[in-house]
Amino acid sequence: MAARSTLRLHRYRPIMTRNGLRAVITAATLAVVVGHGVRAEPVRTPHVEAELVAERTAFVPGKPLTVALRLAMQRGWHTYWRNPGDSGLATTLAWTLPQGMSAGPIQWATPQPLPVGPLVNYGYDGEVLLLVDITAVPDFLSGKSATLNARADWLVCKEICIPEGADLTLTLPIATQSEIDPRWGTAITDARAALPRPLDGWRVVATGKGDTVELALSTDAVASNPGTLRFFPNAEGKIEAGGAQTLVRDGTTTRLLLPVANQRVGDFARVAGVLTASDGFGGARAVTIDVPLAGAVTVGSKPVTGGAAAAPTILANVEPPLPFVVALVFAFIGGVLLNLMPCVFPVLSLKALGFATHGEGRTLARRHGLAFAAGVVVSFWILAGALVALRAAGTQLGWGFQLQSPVVVSGLAILFFVLALNLSGLFDIGRLLPSAVTSWNAKNPYVNDALSGVLAVVVASPCSAPFMGAALGYALTESVAVTWITFTMLGLGMALPYVLLMLFPGWRGRLPRPGPWMVRLRQLLAFPLYATVLWLAWVLGAQLDNNAVARLGATLLLIAFALWAWQLRRAGGTRAWGAGALAALAGAAVAAWPIVGATGSMPGERAGGSVAEAGPWQSYTPDRLAQLTGDGRAVFVDFTAAWCVTCQVNKQLVLNTDAVQDAFAKSKVTLVRADWTRRDPAIGKALAALGRNGVPVYVLYRPGQGPLLLPEVLQQRNILEALATL
Repeated sequence: MAARSTLRLHRYRPIMTRNGLRAVITAATLAVVVGHGVRAEPVRTPHVEAELVAERTAFVPGKPLTVALRLAMQRGWHTYWRNPGDSGLATTLAWTLPQGMSAGPIQWATPQPLPVGPLVNYGYDGEVLLLVDITAVPDFLSGKSATLNARADWLVCKEICIPEGADLTLTLPIATQSEIDPRWGTAITDARAALPRPLDGWRVVATGKGDTVELALSTDAVASNPGTLRFFPNAEGKIEAGGAQTLVRDGTTTRLLLPVANQRVGDFARVAGVLTASDGFGGARAVTIDVPLAGAVTVGSKPVTGGAAAAPTILANVEPPLPFVVALVFAFIGGVLLNLMPCVFPVLSLKALGFATHGEGRTLARRHGLAFAAGVVVSFWILAGALVALRAAGTQLGWGFQLQSPVVVSGLAILFFVLALNLSGLFDIGRLLPSAVTSWNAKNPYVNDALSGVLAVVVASPCSAPFMGAALGYALTESVAVTWITFTMLGLGMALPYVLLMLFPGWRGRLPRPGPWMVRLRQLLAFPLYATVLWLAWVLGAQLDNNAVARLGATLLLIAFALWAWQLRRAGGTRAWGAGALAALAGAAVAAWPIVGATGSMPGERAGGSVAEAGPWQSYTPDRLAQLTGDGRAVFVDFTAAWCVTCQVNKQLVLNTDAVQDAFAKSKVTLVRADWTRRDPAIGKALAALGRNGVPVYVLYRPGQGPLLLPEVLQQRNILEALATL
């Protein structure tokens, strides 16, 4: 009988990920609903082919029928097990069945470890059959057909992760007897035989030993060596997925040492999961275990007996999600205020020169303003795309993430140094460039405006203005569309002051007329750029070491000589000056090359200790914070970075002042500093849990109360008012 199919358009529904982040992806998926066939055609999403398949050709009332969700992934892509591991999302299946039918739980196939850098996920690649038993009541009408509908949602990942899903349908007749399905019957039978089964004939004892759980397995059988073991916990937050699992042989006993999860979730009273063995347990390659946990495991540095409550959940969302409209308003206001942040001052200086020299009519001025705005907005789109893609891949990144790279910091230092030399009059960019380039540049002035917008965003990225933190935290936990709209509003807000000046000539008329004063102003405005270079060199030293700063200094010196020599060459000097300029540039590249290959160290791993440990401040780790709050102490955490100018201003004007330090001491508040100068996944997770994705962030953890977030731009009264709530 011919199958009747109907095309339907679906919208992916929100999915809560392991880190509490929701992904909403809008996509068109094809669902084929078969009216009176034995099966439906598979649904093909961009990276997965999905369908419902049955073990037998018909339903027999009163007897279970095994139906499988078949997922066939493209090469290199994978989906996830019930516990996805360090990141990911388990596949879900929601059934809509005729009255009188019921579906059992998913019978999960044995997972495999999926390493992703330092992380390990649990899941499947290639093809997997997830089995479900469907049962019809004994008096279910025979001689008819029954249609099963199920909504399947999965997360499919490669370098990036994409939530996908489909509405699936399977129609089978109701009969008094059935046969093995000729296409899928054998495959489902084999999949059932390969399911993990309870471990028989072995004794299993689980003992907590500090930060390790020991699984001791013993048997009376002669062949008692199961080979290489791997344990997959059923629930996350118990065993660290990416940690090493150590196998120890002790006579007839096999011991598997499992690392306790760094961030515990819920009670840890039992050890339950799937255990795989290369040589098998009596023929079974995968078995299930579920045993009580004896002894004690460590939460931070505080021992807790098996089954006791875990560490308090301190990294929870501390405020309700913003309404969409409010988030957009916050983003727009934050973009406007971003122009007032210290890290944007050098670009504001360059804008001031532009204001004074624009003498075109209203139409041309508007075009200049729109070109600048386009550069700003497109740059924000690029940043949004990079953040969404990298965070979907499981990387904990946030606002200003690019300045966590010594290469980017060094590149910005070189850029600002060259701009400063130009403003100081050491060289004229027009004389350095070939005549064809300068001619093209003169014919395309709007390109300069757009590039000025790009530069403004690059320099502004380390800063976080008021209202920005909440808006960005909201944007990066919502759908791609919401993220894109929020970043667009942020860009429009940042471009607004410049655009308004270009749109209203009367405002620009209040600026001084061009004249000799502009030469002095041009030279004066070079000094903020030199100051920025010094700051970036300090950031590089905090990320790496003094040798890196010395190499950067040598690079800048050679670049200055090269520009000066090439200026002389272009002005009519001998070829020797050109050769000297090229030699200096080659030397600059040699001096800077070790910085390109440097990786630095995480905060707290440097030989001399982390800068976060200076003075009264302790260095942040999740375990240390859990210990302090678990002991009932009030804790103030400063999430900061050396490249964040706003952070440094807050330190000097507020946090490091005697009045604030005395207030902390009187309130007996422990001070903790989370240094995000170099990328640190633990700090990234903590920021995400607080609904933020960049620094600065200031949090006061209060005994018996929820955490309290403070404004990004601090004042002394903010600290004093927060301490008054203790």
